Amino acid sequence: MRKMKKHYFLVAIFAITTISSYPQNKSAYRISASFPIKSAGGYDYLTVDPNSEKLYVSHGSQVNVLNKQTGDSVGVIKTEKDVHGIALVPALNKGYISNGTLNEVLVFDLATNKVLKYVPTGKFADGIFYDDFSKKIISCNGMSKNMTVIDPNTDTVLATIQLTGWPETAVSDGKGNIYVNNAEKGEMDVIDASTFTVIHNWSNKPGTGASGLAIDRNNMRLFATCGNKMMIVMDATNGKIITSLPTGDGADGAGFDDQLKVAYSSNGDGTLTVVKEQTPDKFTVSENVVTKSGARTIAVDQKTHKIYLPSGSFQPAAKGSFRPQIIPGTFKILVIEPNLD
Repeated sequence: MRKMKKHYFLVAIFAITTISSYPQNKSAYRISASFPIKSAGGYDYLTVDPNSEKLYVSHGSQVNVLNKQTGDSVGVIKTEKDVHGIALVPALNKGYISNGTLNEVLVFDLATNKVLKYVPTGKFADGIFYDDFSKKIISCNGMSKNMTVIDPNTDTVLATIQLTGWPETAVSDGKGNIYVNNAEKGEMDVIDASTFTVIHNWSNKPGTGASGLAIDRNNMRLFATCGNKMMIVMDATNGKIITSLPTGDGADGAGFDDQLKVAYSSNGDGTLTVVKEQTPDKFTVSENVVTKSGARTIAVDQKTHKIYLPSGSFQPAAKGSFRPQIIPGTFKILVIEPNLD
């Protein structure tokens, strides 16, 4: 993802203020582990493998593969350019990595981490996911404002979906619809997963600059984290905004736990906003968990309910840059667990 709010060094003050806005006795979440990754470089998405113990973490120009229970390194996949997202197709034993400024997607073997191929995309391949309806890999290409559809059987490009603005993150309902945050236009674009054409453009108002996106497939609800400290909840059948809820600042990721019926906003200010789905039409912020400055993206393990957040320690952004620089050797993955007792 391309956005990261500045002034994260003020996280302590912000976190105290935010949390005090939601009275609570004891947090329902705890930081259970911290996995250090000592190599240098920035970071973006991370992905849990539902069929193994692996956690895939973007870090600079490589993907670090960790044991998701212990944090032990089980592999490194090196690329030529900046890594952003990781998508997995376990049935074919393949993984896909979006290499932003390389304008390509790298294909690798899930068992050996061997690089198999590079597939060309539009400019600045960013978000990437596997659509289990069409059984295709789809990358969101920011600078060319389009999406590349890749057949994982042949690793060839089948289609290019042209949008009107920068696509951030996309999800599928598993029923033939793909939803993508068109951050530039402030809308949710809906794509037919059979024809790969845009069929709806739904406004995200009152949200602006939506980045993270998650879905409750059972109740057909979309959760988009927005740049104006807000999560919007949208009806995925018609684009109606069900509600909007306050989040921390610098939200860049969203997650949803299918079993617990909880949506998450991972915020760069060092908080994790927890939104409880009480009914398909009623949502409340249950708490803001203190995490760490810069923990802006997220992966949720649907089996264990653990939440993985990348972060580190930062130095002020260089002149002309909007993003603070991570201090080498401080990168880590925080593991957050709900108290299910």
